[in-house]
Amino acid sequence: MNNNSHAFNTYWSGQVPFIASFAMQQLRQWVSSNDWFSGHDHTPWFEVPRETLDNLQMDYQRQWGQLGQQLLTGQPFNFDDRRFSSGNWNEPLFGSLAAFYLLNSNFLLRLLDRLPIEEEKPRQRLRYLVEQAIAANAPSNFLTSNPDALQRVVETQGASLFTGMMHLASDLQEGKMRQCDSGAFTVGVDLATTPGEVIFENEIFQLIQYYPQSETQYSRPVFIVPPSINKYYILDLRPDNSVVKHLLEQGHPVFIMSWRNFGLEHAEITWDDLIEHGVLKALQLTREISGEQRPNCVGFCIGGTLLSTALAVLAARGDHDIGSVSLLTTFLDYLDTGPISVFVDEKLVAYRERTIGGMDGPFGVFHGKDMGNTFSMLRPNDLWWNYNVDKYLKGNKPVPLDLLFWNNDSTNLPGPMYCWYLRHTYLQNDLKSGELECCGVKLDLQAVDAPAYILATHDDHIVPWRSAYASTAVLSGTKRFVLGASGHIAGVINPPAKQKRHYWTNSRVTKNPDTWFKGAEQQSGSWWNDWFVWLAKHAGERQTAVADMGNAQHPPLEPAPGRYVMQ
Repeated sequence: MNNNSHAFNTYWSGQVPFIASFAMQQLRQWVSSNDWFSGHDHTPWFEVPRETLDNLQMDYQRQWGQLGQQLLTGQPFNFDDRRFSSGNWNEPLFGSLAAFYLLNSNFLLRLLDRLPIEEEKPRQRLRYLVEQAIAANAPSNFLTSNPDALQRVVETQGASLFTGMMHLASDLQEGKMRQCDSGAFTVGVDLATTPGEVIFENEIFQLIQYYPQSETQYSRPVFIVPPSINKYYILDLRPDNSVVKHLLEQGHPVFIMSWRNFGLEHAEITWDDLIEHGVLKALQLTREISGEQRPNCVGFCIGGTLLSTALAVLAARGDHDIGSVSLLTTFLDYLDTGPISVFVDEKLVAYRERTIGGMDGPFGVFHGKDMGNTFSMLRPNDLWWNYNVDKYLKGNKPVPLDLLFWNNDSTNLPGPMYCWYLRHTYLQNDLKSGELECCGVKLDLQAVDAPAYILATHDDHIVPWRSAYASTAVLSGTKRFVLGASGHIAGVINPPAKQKRHYWTNSRVTKNPDTWFKGAEQQSGSWWNDWFVWLAKHAGERQTAVADMGNAQHPPLEPAPGRYVMQ
């Protein structure tokens, strides 16, 4: 057997092509034909020292030889990659496919790391495209090279293929890859069930006030601005993981906005409209109905950006009456926008402005399903191809998960509002500049002078935690920064009773986020416990809970969750 292994290595050391040079040639052709890289001189990008390429080639051949030995000696593969984790992938044919795929993928990424591309955007874009190609070409994605899917065909006598085609037809009709079946939950029955009333509505939002769930409540209400990209009930999923319900049980009166799912009839709505007739109107009503001038304000994701903008507008008008501000995974300084930055440039923004933004063109809407698909493709193996395999190749129904159901329940955004946001945040990062005008005043986020609780999550690929930390330098009040474990959604929706994950705290807010992290202490469990303690200090006195919803001018219109969230 050793002689066979030696012969195998000798043969392949002479037969393996000059993989490094060949890969460089293919990358060069790919870049030259891609519009994303137009206007650049690509020649210096591929001037990698010959010695570096030779070392990569030698390492590749060494690993190739080791795989050959593994095949000839019948050793099991035991892949760490979960795409190839089942025992079926230890069979020589399928195992060798997976092994050589991983070898080539790793080689290509190592080669990319050695390209002398000085500009960050082209480097990110090239890596994104290569990673997408690598993810798409995994042998697990194809029926004939996926032993688990083939076994499923045999076990079901072909029924899995028919079911998979039905799943594919349904997703094509909707225009999006569903990670949770549309019938898995019903909003108002399984989700968003905390008792409350819609007490106001206009063409932009509904305002929901919730019934108390404690005998006494704090005097200051919690006013919540959810993301406008998805439905508000991410903060009111099921009773055990509902942020709204937990706040009520802690004794906080709660008001929350429910954004409309905008259609073409709302296509002329601007960013200023969402601030003036959305957030500011809802805040005014919260003050009037609660009788408290200084509510505690909470914003999640883009909801936090909208909230902070609205508070800056109020400050410019001389109104600083805010109890506190809590920003959950929110951008104010678009310092590093993570993987999504590969899509955003002047060409894209100008195109959107021409087609849906009303600038020298028609008004339109940005469809939520497009954003949902984009976010999924930022993590192709976790949020895209694994569902392709499970749903289409194996015919399995997705596991019901409330977070993923909400993630698929996206909303449209008015074109002008979306284009303004895209240009002044992701593209130009001048929301924090103090020079922009909004609602007739200069927008100065430094004027938001209230105690602030800023939460980021460590593995967030939508709002990288260091960019969320940058908000500590934007706002003027006292700040507490907390870093939760996990990602953009699961890291935020982490109720204490489940005793899952952990978070980091450091009472000293430093200029550099990494300095903060070095001095931080890891705490077990949910960050909610820390937030509830902080929030109680800004909530006012306890008093008898008031069960009457609305007031004489704004009586209840319909029970929560309301009509808008159903659209």
